[in-house]
Amino acid sequence: MKCLSCFLVLFLFSGVGGFDLVIDDIPDEVENLIDLEMDGFPSSPKARNGRYQRSTSDWGYVGDLVEDDDKIGLYSYKVQSTITSRLANTMIQAKMVNNANRPQPIMFDVQVPKGAFIDNFTMDINGITFTSHIREKSEARKMYAQAKARGKAAGIVRSNALDMENFKTEVNVPPGMRIQFQLHYHEMIRRKLSSYEHVISVKPGRLAKHMEVDVRIIEPQGLRYVHVPNSLGDHFNGITTISKGEKKAHVSFKPTMAQQRKCPTCSSTAVDGNFVVQYDVNRETTGGELEIFNGYFIHFFAPENLDPLPKNILFVIDVSGSMWGLKMKQTIEAMKAILSELRAADHFSLIDFNHNVRCWRDNLVSATPSQVEDAKKYIQAIHPNGGTNINEALLRATFILNEAKSLGMLDPNSVSMIVLVSDGDPTVGELKLTTIQKNVKQSIKDDFSLFCLGIGFDVDYDFLQRIATDNRGMAQRIFGNQETSLQMKNFYNQVSTPLLKKIQFNYPRESVSDVTQSSFHNYFGGSEIVVAGKVDTENLQHLQSVVTATAANAELVMETLRDVEELDGFMKKDRYADPEFTRKLWAYLTVNQMMAERNAAPTAALKRNITKSILQMSLDHHIVTPFTAMLIENAEKDEIMLADQPKDPRKGCCPGTLGLTPNAPNNNKGIPSWANVTAVPVSFMPEQKSPPVSSLSINRVDNDPHFIIHLPKSQKNICFNINSEPGKILNLVSDPGTGVVVNGQLIGAKKAENKKLNTYFGKIGFYFKKKDLKVEITTETITLKDGSYAITLTWADTGHIIRKQLLISVKKESNVTITVGEEMSFMVLLHRVWKKHPVNVDFLGIYIPPENQFSSEAHGLIGQFASEPEVSIHHQTPGQAPEKPQAIMEVKGNKFTVTRGVQKDYRTDRVQGTDVLCWFVHNSGKGFIDGHYRDYLVPHLYSFMKKP
Repeated sequence: MKCLSCFLVLFLFSGVGGFDLVIDDIPDEVENLIDLEMDGFPSSPKARNGRYQRSTSDWGYVGDLVEDDDKIGLYSYKVQSTITSRLANTMIQAKMVNNANRPQPIMFDVQVPKGAFIDNFTMDINGITFTSHIREKSEARKMYAQAKARGKAAGIVRSNALDMENFKTEVNVPPGMRIQFQLHYHEMIRRKLSSYEHVISVKPGRLAKHMEVDVRIIEPQGLRYVHVPNSLGDHFNGITTISKGEKKAHVSFKPTMAQQRKCPTCSSTAVDGNFVVQYDVNRETTGGELEIFNGYFIHFFAPENLDPLPKNILFVIDVSGSMWGLKMKQTIEAMKAILSELRAADHFSLIDFNHNVRCWRDNLVSATPSQVEDAKKYIQAIHPNGGTNINEALLRATFILNEAKSLGMLDPNSVSMIVLVSDGDPTVGELKLTTIQKNVKQSIKDDFSLFCLGIGFDVDYDFLQRIATDNRGMAQRIFGNQETSLQMKNFYNQVSTPLLKKIQFNYPRESVSDVTQSSFHNYFGGSEIVVAGKVDTENLQHLQSVVTATAANAELVMETLRDVEELDGFMKKDRYADPEFTRKLWAYLTVNQMMAERNAAPTAALKRNITKSILQMSLDHHIVTPFTAMLIENAEKDEIMLADQPKDPRKGCCPGTLGLTPNAPNNNKGIPSWANVTAVPVSFMPEQKSPPVSSLSINRVDNDPHFIIHLPKSQKNICFNINSEPGKILNLVSDPGTGVVVNGQLIGAKKAENKKLNTYFGKIGFYFKKKDLKVEITTETITLKDGSYAITLTWADTGHIIRKQLLISVKKESNVTITVGEEMSFMVLLHRVWKKHPVNVDFLGIYIPPENQFSSEAHGLIGQFASEPEVSIHHQTPGQAPEKPQAIMEVKGNKFTVTRGVQKDYRTDRVQGTDVLCWFVHNSGKGFIDGHYRDYLVPHLYSFMKKP
């Protein structure tokens, strides 16, 4: 009997982990099939006794294959990848044939991204199909041993986790036989540097009669852009096609056999590298996007337009002898570029180490131009030599940061981090990696983050991953080549712009369960935080989230509300979208989080419990992890191959472990009651004082613009209009005593009606001088300014900004409430009109309670009535219209005619408004307001006015 051998190997080269798998025997039926071959292919569609069904009918005509000297032809090489809301499902398929007159090995060799979960692998050998199943590892090994004892041996697949997984299958194929390989894996596409990047390794190894890479993107948020860089080289310019719609895109790469050739007469392929698709999505809300489907929710959070937090950063650089040459040259080049990108508000220092540890400065210094230049000179003068004392170097770095904190030198809003650059294991001082990990953890505590760059492959990269994950950071391998400098700079750019800290995600506990990590130390610009969980869609119509965080100049509370059925129609209509994307993303995040928690588990008992949970998740979701194995079997289950991923004690936990921080305990009471608020002074939150929405006793300016002044003592409402020009700024409140200014800038309608151009408030500015805070509200954005810092929400957001006991609460597409302690509050209403309306424009209205505690110095078109004047209205007579009687008003020594009329309060009904009866003062309030309305014009949005 002839022997069919199969090797499935994940080799360890260039940081690549490996599988090995062997099939020892070939069934008798396969041997018999060989006798039926004619001209290299079977003459009958099925085997004797019908045991094996042929599945090669979709091959079509297989002639004209280009063969190397080994007479192996590649009929097709096909990659299909579908991305549904960051979840990428990828299938790689190769169809090959042995046209030689002798048995010979055929290889299927693909690279799978680290962190991806392999969930299926099949082989079809001339109609004999092997399919895969996931089993607990010991059970799978037992089945393997039984098969081997019967002579139906399978092989074993072993894997070590480094940067990439090389999935390599080698099958000894009899002459004339066809073979098809098909591998499936899925992964979550992470956002880095403001872009999602989907990388597919395409290395067919030979010319293919049919070559295709097909990528489909389905993003319910909407696609901002789709880009395919020329990663395979100029040889393939113009071959890739991109079709992009609002929420979907299709990328196709289908080179002909002639286009695949390295040269017109070459028989080798130029297709050898990574096919890369980059894209980003639209973001309308600062609070993130909730996607709910099939009983799971995914929360994507990537706010933009925030000022960076200042950072305190210590660079710890390995200058041991192994760094000599190109690695050191590239590191110096990268560090000089990184130092140039430090911001003026940043503080930094440098530590270089070999067997000794040296500090450029013993403390943190400001990133002034002179200090940066001095640091560059220090870096340039480094000459690598000696051993590697990682333990002492990291402890020295943590000491500098801890001392700066204890001395009060660090901005409370700043972010502190250590960046370690090393190319090898410790050779001096403390050598035990677990002890170094423990020492650093105890020294850093919960205050700082550690980021690790491992250069080359001599370094224990999994140790760097563990120590970084343990301290709220992440690690990255840097390949020691001509691009080392660029790789280092790109990594730094990922962590150079901290925008938020102490981020906490909250969901109603009675409606959600099994939520993944919901507390995060930092959020960096250009990245994305993803939280997932199960949701009870049967008993819930809307899901609400509350995210709290600390920004550069404020505390944020951001709310998001989504209909649980919002995605149903979209998903059911798209035949390419993965209906299981929410479940797979939740499982992906959960398994990776448990891997990280297991790695940091302080006791063996806890580690065992986590292991059991990972095992169950792996079985439930059909994925290969260090605690499961993939059995690859024929239909009768009597020929078995085994693929597993045993843990290598040196290499850490497993592939795919993410840099996650265990949920921080939190006992705060939030708003709503189920929200655990970490960053916000919650004792201040529940008492937010808003203008009472049910009361009409309020001062307001709305429409074009209509003023309504409520006089509490006399229980009268007095109205007047101001007719000015677009661009003019009217002072509403100017109170030197409390330091409060409220001004409104006018905008005009699109065109005049009846020879009159209506004006409205298009921008309202608040200045709180004693707090040095400014708030600018337009029909598009709400911005809080504190000195050089600014934070912006849009009207698409629902959330809160808190700074210096000033609370800004935004209700989506409705209103903004500004609350200043217990003293005063303001409400700004948004009026949206049809964008294509020939005349009307979006505008703002403002509502100010008369209870606001302004000082006796308050003035302005509204502020002057904080001290209520004596008003007398008498001699009422019928007007031209019965519903509009006239009367005489006496106020401030003035006497004039007023008309009874109706104005609108839009707080409870922003479309129709609520009628408010008032006495209307003609001529822009002349006689009722002090002076002329022109006296209330100010030059800037935050200017105090001079009393008329």
